[in-house]
Amino acid sequence: MGKQWMKPFGAVLVASSLLVGGTAYVAPGNYAYAAEVQGVQQNVINVVGKGEIQVKPDIAYLSIGVNSTADTAASAQKANAAKIQKVTNLLKNTWKISADDIQTSQFYVQPNYTYSEKDGQKIKGYTAHHTLTVTYRDMDKIGELLDAASQAGANNIENVRFTVENPEKYESEVIAKAVANADVKAGAIAKAVKRQLGTVLSVSQPDANVPVFYASELMSQAKSEADAGTQIEAGQVKVSTVLNITYEMK
Repeated sequence: MGKQWMKPFGAVLVASSLLVGGTAYVAPGNYAYAAEVQGVQQNVINVVGKGEIQVKPDIAYLSIGVNSTADTAASAQKANAAKIQKVTNLLKNTWKISADDIQTSQFYVQPNYTYSEKDGQKIKGYTAHHTLTVTYRDMDKIGELLDAASQAGANNIENVRFTVENPEKYESEVIAKAVANADVKAGAIAKAVKRQLGTVLSVSQPDANVPVFYASELMSQAKSEADAGTQIEAGQVKVSTVLNITYEMK
């Protein structure tokens, strides 16, 4: 839900007007008043102000999974359960990650098929898959953690998602930038039509935007040397917002 701030318009907002097809209906005898309202409504400038800053992410979501294959579904699931338990114990006991920050995000057991012209499609074993989404806040140790998870049995590490845990603390800064951007746009428009920019009449703000940066194919980023660890770079993420601002035009 976006936010909205509005200053009383005086004649700009007509509380008793009936909108018919987008046009204010005015009873006969009030045509002069209708013209006044229309004129006031035209003396406004509507602009979209954009504000953004680049910040270092302070939280990451790691996708750590385990796959196992076996002749039967039960065997594949049992083998996979042992592996994921080992990985989970590592995360909780060695890396001291809270159980609240470890969540199963994907789980399935499915048949594997082979096909030949003679026999057609046949089941050849089963694959069990279990993925954990791990919330982690130490940006400097992500690569080390992923290496440890791999050594514990994780064989399907998909990606890392970087973002900002509390974007609200940057809200004042991005809003100020958005207002400044809107002021420049509105001022340029007023100047171009040889008018002056008046006061702000209304402001609305859709939800702030915090994109998530993905670092995919993580294990392929490891150095080629056998003893080298995986290097994960958090980089920066963009925190942004937009404001829809209406100005009076004098």
